[in-house]
Amino acid sequence: MNSAQRFTEALPDLAWLDHDAIGLRQTSYWDASSLKGQALARPTSTEQVADLMKLASSSGQTIVTHGGRTTCVDGVQARADDIILSLERMNRILEIDPVEGIAVVEAGVVLQTLQEAVADEGMFLPLDLGARGTCTIGGNVATNAGGVNVLRYGMMRNLVLGLEAVLPTGEVISSMNRMLKNNSGYDLKQLFIGTEGTLGVVTKVVLRLEPSIASRDVAIVALGSFDAVLKLQSDVKRVLAADMLSFEVMWGAYYDAVTDDGGHRAPLPRGAPFYVLIEAVTDQSSENSKNLISFLERCLEAGTLSDGAVAASERERAEFWKVRDDFERILAEPPVYLYDVSLPLRSMDAYIRDLEDSFGNAFPQGVLHVFGHLCDGNLHLFLTPRSASTDLREVRQLADKAVYMTLAHHNGAVSAEHGIGREKKDWLHISRSTEEIALMRKLKRTLDPANILNRGLVFDV
Repeated sequence: MNSAQRFTEALPDLAWLDHDAIGLRQTSYWDASSLKGQALARPTSTEQVADLMKLASSSGQTIVTHGGRTTCVDGVQARADDIILSLERMNRILEIDPVEGIAVVEAGVVLQTLQEAVADEGMFLPLDLGARGTCTIGGNVATNAGGVNVLRYGMMRNLVLGLEAVLPTGEVISSMNRMLKNNSGYDLKQLFIGTEGTLGVVTKVVLRLEPSIASRDVAIVALGSFDAVLKLQSDVKRVLAADMLSFEVMWGAYYDAVTDDGGHRAPLPRGAPFYVLIEAVTDQSSENSKNLISFLERCLEAGTLSDGAVAASERERAEFWKVRDDFERILAEPPVYLYDVSLPLRSMDAYIRDLEDSFGNAFPQGVLHVFGHLCDGNLHLFLTPRSASTDLREVRQLADKAVYMTLAHHNGAVSAEHGIGREKKDWLHISRSTEEIALMRKLKRTLDPANILNRGLVFDV
């Protein structure tokens, strides 16, 4: 009897999919290959997850966890002998409490589903990112997701009040705290936030909510230099303070590509070196000088901005955000490699210039597109090599080297919000010391002594 048969017979209530059914699934959003694995379990409760992990631990069976499979760093790929644990059926919103300002959900709830349910109760879930329609809360916790509202509300870590998780050995850790203040001993939930599912399987989460935002202004402005971008972000943070929600920068090549013929409508003429999308809470008082619109008007009069446009309706607001969020046109010429890095603000321009040189030396016909959440130091890079080589492994290695070796010279981090996965683990040493990585391995060996849960993610044990 093989492992799949042993598990399906021992745990018949987990809505198992066999090898053939697994192969009908795409590995991830970024990897169109057929998913591998000998069986896929779909539990509906923490208890069922615990039963699965106990059996896996006792038998040495490796487990790969799945949420929405939107990973950008090869975080969900399974081998033929792995068993996949999908949380897709653990998708219940258990509670939304506007008085306490919390939501209690299972890990398989899709982010957008929760956003909409919370909005119906007059509340606001601050986490928002482009994959909202597919990514799950459990995955957001496991990767410490960021997104476009980090400037005001912080990363996912700042929104998680409590959680429930199953250790690789099957023990359930229930730390479903509902309070903002709780300094009673170690804050154990932090073990499972941003550790990419390597230390346990998150099954339930208590999330912090905010009052809904009645109205917001959205603008796109054009600027002639990166120094002007830095000055604008400094000024807008000082003037708007907590009213600022997002400050998204787009290098000119990115903006031009996504608004080219057949692309999104360009709110401003193409051709500027930089574009910035700003979103802020609307001040209903027309006399208040902290209003985003009046601030931008003063900037235009002073010549700080080359041009600007403000969304006049909810439809236009959505169109502005599509320019920033929808990069399908850039992906139309594969292979395209996505990178997620962070740097000090003053290092960003020099880093991109140096990267243009190093990438250009490796791929003379290559194209680089850049955008990011500027104020939190996060840039996203799309590298299109346009190489004649058929050795895609070598092409990727050269692209990685251009990005990360250049990044090391500017004291940047190899992951701002996407995590490490398998894709970046060879470069983790750029951002973490030998002692830090050794402690990470010690934690992994302590909580997962058999090394069965998401083996090979972040680092090799």
